[in-house]
Parts: sequence; C-alpha cells; structure tokens
Amino acid sequence: MGLIDNINKLFDHRIRLGIMSILMVNDDVDFNRLKELLDVTDGNLASHTKTLENAEYIKIEKAFIGKKPNTKYFITPLGKQAFKKHIDALEDLIRNPK
Repeated sequence: MGLIDNINKLFDHRIRLGIMSILMVNDDVDFNRLKELLDVTDGNLASHTKTLENAEYIKIEKAFIGKKPNTKYFITPLGKQAFKKHIDALEDLIRNPK
C-alpha cells in the first residue's frame, strides 16, 4: 500500500478542505460565517457542502431564526475520521517522501 492511498480525493479541492478544517475546530458554523471565512459565492459554497453532505462527512441543519432562514453545518464522526486519516497521510508523505 502506497503512502498516497489514504489521501482522500474529496478533500482535493481547497474549499472542501477549508470547510472540513473549519468544522474540525468548531462545533457548528453557519452558512454566512463559512462563506465569509472561505471568501466564496453562495452557489460555490452550497455545491461543496452538498458534496460533503452526500459523503456523510458533514450534516446540514436548516432552521429559522425569527423569519430568517439559518443553515448550520456540523462535522460527522465519519467526517472527522476521514479528515484525520487524510491529514495523517499528508503528514506521512511530507515526513517520508520516498
């Protein structure tokens, strides 16, 4: 098994990598905060969060605060495990580039 076998293709894109990084250190983050932190458009963020949700790496919760819609994102245990495995594989690759 090669060093890059544990590198997850879903995390290749910088926006998905950013979403997962942010969710690893926050219990939850709302749409506007993620959009602001990643400096992306609504459509771009929605597309990438949908991809991560379909993989069951994040959970999306929609609610209303007063009359305003609010979308929150949470990392799932599967997402935490997959992301940690990905980061560990990258660290291994950096330490042992052979």
